[in-house]
Amino acid sequence: MSDPKYLDRNQALFRDVFEKAHSYEAYLDRSEPKHADRWREAAKHVALTDEQKAFVGTFTRQINWLVLSGVWCGDCVRQGPIFAAIAAAAPTIDLRFTERQEGEEITDLLRINGALKVPVSVLLSEDFFEVQRFGDRTLSTYRAKAQREIGASCSTGLVVGQDDALATETAEWIDIIERVHLVLRTAPMLRERHGD
Repeated sequence: MSDPKYLDRNQALFRDVFEKAHSYEAYLDRSEPKHADRWREAAKHVALTDEQKAFVGTFTRQINWLVLSGVWCGDCVRQGPIFAAIAAAAPTIDLRFTERQEGEEITDLLRINGALKVPVSVLLSEDFFEVQRFGDRTLSTYRAKAQREIGASCSTGLVVGQDDALATETAEWIDIIERVHLVLRTAPMLRERHGD
């Protein structure tokens, strides 16, 4: 028997982990207060522009956004509130967090360069097919890290200043989510299903 036209061998795993995962607030509420407080403080510095809010608010396809996280992790503290702000502006995004220590199978599947990393975002269709996986840092963050650790990261000088870092990272995440939405919006299977 041949495989179906549309197949994701991890679909059942993604659905199971997603359904057990927690909303942003529930994730923080069940975490140690000393860690959750860092996230809540970081969230005070995250803001989408009115244009960004309006833009992600126009998305029409369901995006199930699963984040493998570590509530203790500095990269998660910085990015988790960005994810929450984007999801809050987009009614079609269902954002859920799962702690890295909670599931060996998903944690092992989402290794990056062989290492256990967080955060790792898995952006899923309404059918829990993987559309994109992204972790653990955006390009601007890696450029800044490279500049600190090994010198200039590229000859174009595209290292963002500290004041603009959070806004730049937020914009990068909106680009990532836009790409996922466009993949879903133009997918023949979904266009046929939704009649658009």
